[in-house]
Amino acid sequence: MTARRVLRWTGLAVATVVFLYPFAWLLSASLKPRAQVFDNVLIPRDFAWGNYVEIWQAAPVGAWFLNSVVVSLAAAAAVTLTSSLVAFGFAYFRFPGRNALFGLVLATMMLPGAVTMIPVYLIWNSVGLAHTQVPLWAGNLFGSAFYIFLLRQFFLGLPREVFEAARVDGANHWTLFWRIAVPLCRPALIVSFVFELKASWSDLLKPLIYLRDRALFTLPRGLKALSDQFGQAGEQRWEIVLAGSVITTVPLLVVFFLAQRHFLAGITTEGPKSTP
Repeated sequence: MTARRVLRWTGLAVATVVFLYPFAWLLSASLKPRAQVFDNVLIPRDFAWGNYVEIWQAAPVGAWFLNSVVVSLAAAAAVTLTSSLVAFGFAYFRFPGRNALFGLVLATMMLPGAVTMIPVYLIWNSVGLAHTQVPLWAGNLFGSAFYIFLLRQFFLGLPREVFEAARVDGANHWTLFWRIAVPLCRPALIVSFVFELKASWSDLLKPLIYLRDRALFTLPRGLKALSDQFGQAGEQRWEIVLAGSVITTVPLLVVFFLAQRHFLAGITTEGPKSTP
């Protein structure tokens, strides 16, 4: 038993080092002078704290950061709310064709994003919103097949007797959802929120397609603009770009640690406890 425990902890320690090394390298490289960025030494010989000052002077990082916060929170909140509503409908209501319709929703996950990229752009362009931040989050108002599937499994795990008792007491369907289902499935909702927050925060493709105004850039789009700018100048300023990458990464780490307890509870939950 002791030897097995030693092997287990050794394996976990090795895995931890492997996963943490890229971020440690990123943080170290962002604090180095230009000539030492790629020396693969984790502890800089000379600390260049001015890299972080320079990136704030070279670009409106504060505005980009605020744009990322607004877009990511709007996208995460929209997809969590709408997906939970649809998932609750599939879990609670029993109607003809329910399973077939749910299967159709799941089938949309097999559709590559590149297939719908142009039609979706044309739709936003037709309503005059193609070059705004609205397309970055408003599409989530229609839910997401993945989150609908995830949340439906949680809702199916709730005892149906609880809802029937509430119906006897006069609760309507909205009360069943908001006052009973949502509090009991809070870990799953937090998982959906954190997943979408991370996806929207680090997304580069949509901002590249829709955003033209530099003042509307999110952090990933802004870093791409800085990378292009410094590259065209003749010498790549990797230390500046890496400092921006650290600024982009740290908020996600903070969010994960704040939501870690609920996040892990949502991931490690058991399967359904009741029949649909």
